[in-house]
Amino acid sequence: MTAAQIPATNAAAPSLAARARDVVAFEWTKLRSVRSHYITLLIAAVVTIGTSAIVAHAIASVPKSPPAGLSALTASFLAYAEYAVIPVSVLAVLQFTSEYSTGLIRTTFIAVPRRWAVLAGKAAVVGSAALVTGEVLAFACFAMVQALLSGRHRGVSLAQPRVPGAVLAAGFVLCACALTALGLAAIIRHTAGAIAATLAAIYLVAGLCLFLPSPWKDDIGRFTMAFAASQVIALHPQAGLFSPWASMLVLAAWPAGALLAAGLVISHRDA
Repeated sequence: MTAAQIPATNAAAPSLAARARDVVAFEWTKLRSVRSHYITLLIAAVVTIGTSAIVAHAIASVPKSPPAGLSALTASFLAYAEYAVIPVSVLAVLQFTSEYSTGLIRTTFIAVPRRWAVLAGKAAVVGSAALVTGEVLAFACFAMVQALLSGRHRGVSLAQPRVPGAVLAAGFVLCACALTALGLAAIIRHTAGAIAATLAAIYLVAGLCLFLPSPWKDDIGRFTMAFAASQVIALHPQAGLFSPWASMLVLAAWPAGALLAAGLVISHRDA
């Protein structure tokens, strides 16, 4: 038997880029193959845009100016903050916990032994989907509200300073919330517990800060997701809190911290 006839036993290992592409494709297939995800996002989008229209109509029907702190720009995202953030965050939680509940996470970790790569693939897919969804909904809500308010000369234009950045930041808020939820789901592994922890991180901690006396309310609240989100979408940021750029860093720090902790936990824990 010649050397050319000897079968090759050691195939070349795939490159890092090829492995990353395969993991992302693997996670994207799992995300898009569940029909309920599309239905949930569609319902959330319809309710968010519809509620935004109701809010805009209510503001436009009031003869006087809206209450302090409720600008035409902020009003664009009142429904978005509730009816878009919660469903998308829950879907992000299910991206991890559904595999733990069915036991398929073991199959995933066998297929991809590097567990941090699994987390990175899920984060890339969930984060990208949430960012695209967030930007589409943010611009849709903004356009809807401003179209209704412009008849009363209370709307703002996308050409005004700070407005484009605020709308883009609103879309990023949805991505930050989804990735935070994904990290917490990887740590907690149980759907109900992960959803509760996510809602606490997004809403409850900031809500508790409102009951603190000044200046603790602002000193602590500026580090919460809700306070930071309010700063990045405000036409006139509130004094006493971080600047919009610093608030964007706070928003980015929450998912970064959750995913870093999740990577450490899943790498040192049995499936």
